[in-house]
Amino acid sequence: MPYYRSVALILCLLSIQVLADDDGRDSQTDQKPNDTAAFQYDGIWKPKGAVLGGVVLPPPALEAITLKIEKGKYEVTVKGEDHSDTGTFTLDETVTPKRMTIKSESGPNKGKTILAIYEIKGADAMRVCYDLSGKEFPKEFKAPKDTERYLVGYRRQTFEAAGTAKAPGQTKGVSAPNSEDE
Repeated sequence: MPYYRSVALILCLLSIQVLADDDGRDSQTDQKPNDTAAFQYDGIWKPKGAVLGGVVLPPPALEAITLKIEKGKYEVTVKGEDHSDTGTFTLDETVTPKRMTIKSESGPNKGKTILAIYEIKGADAMRVCYDLSGKEFPKEFKAPKDTERYLVGYRRQTFEAAGTAKAPGQTKGVSAPNSEDE
């Protein structure tokens, strides 16, 4: 289980913001899904759905993960863990799919580089596919069985008066990100 938590931690930090709705559209904005120029990465993100090596992560695992992004730095925390994973990330928007290089500076992934591809799915959502081995950028948004791929959909969190985080347009239940190999 600690391996999966570490992997989930890495994946979250790599995944910045994924999936707005199951169909990949955010009904609350007129922003084009791939408009990276206006996209704001900074914020608090929660995974909506995730697949790790062909295995769909259960809702309790997703609910325990929080990704904070601020000015090119990330912090992934997992409820119940006494440490977080922190580091930096860089984006390459000149290729398709867009790429992300994540470098962990402290925590369970300290010293590791994780390679990922990402896709903006609206103003408050994004889909990310990580290669946790750090060997190569994924070529597609899939996390097939027996691989070190992690596919995750993130939603930006908003804070209500009660101080609890909630995804814009949040509905009950959690679903896996769009992947043909689950």
